[in-house]
Amino acid sequence: MVGVAESIANLEKRIDQLRAEVRRAAMSGDRARARALRAELREAERAWDDAIAEVERKAAPVEVEPVTPKQAGPLLPIREQVHQALTLLSVPAAPKLIVAVHEAFFAGQMLGTRLTSLRRDEERSFRSAPYSRPYYICSALTADLLSAARGLLAISTWPMSRRIIGPLSPRVDFLTAAIAVAEHISRIPDPAPAATRLLWRFAANIPGAAEGFDAMEPASVARAAEAELAVHLDADTSLREQAGQRARSQLSDVEQLFGSRLRAVPGTSGGAREAE
Repeated sequence: MVGVAESIANLEKRIDQLRAEVRRAAMSGDRARARALRAELREAERAWDDAIAEVERKAAPVEVEPVTPKQAGPLLPIREQVHQALTLLSVPAAPKLIVAVHEAFFAGQMLGTRLTSLRRDEERSFRSAPYSRPYYICSALTADLLSAARGLLAISTWPMSRRIIGPLSPRVDFLTAAIAVAEHISRIPDPAPAATRLLWRFAANIPGAAEGFDAMEPASVARAAEAELAVHLDADTSLREQAGQRARSQLSDVEQLFGSRLRAVPGTSGGAREAE
């Protein structure tokens, strides 16, 4: 177990280094390096998640859990389950996080595999009958090309700027989600183990957030996230609002929800687009 702990510590150190390098590359305008570093960062974070899961698997006693209503199956359609989780987070999120939030706070079982086709189903529904639903599960949009941000789901009723993803947005959204999760847990008298694990995963990636975590103080996580968020928020908000204005003026209704394809958008430096 000591060797595993050292490996996790090394991964955390590498993740911190990569975040700093991504920030420097983004601020210097080196998009190619920023993209490459973000890919390396995601790989390191996946390795960290896998290592933590392995530690939990080895440390947790083997128990046969009784079947509860939560395990019996979904109580709501998948799109409504996703809407619940995204509403709690208040920011675009990947399916893995959406499933984790649903497991932590909501009844019913969510199958991650069903999220793969959900966005496409929502787009087909919108194209066949625009605005016939009160909301759609749609895409986050990249700030540069206004195309669908791969793997990130959002809610159509959110302001456009909230669905834009710029260089700093993944970190800003991570911190925003951490605050939302911490505040939600603080209102629950007896949080489920899945909720505690989710908060711990956020805390482990925020400097200073893990202090006091053993005492089960979600407020400590929220304060640490708010402190870092203040550093990035203004720059990220400005870029998102500018890109949001471009999207509203240059994209069709369906493109504003699901991203632009196969054409250049005036005012961007991306040139011709590639299909999603």
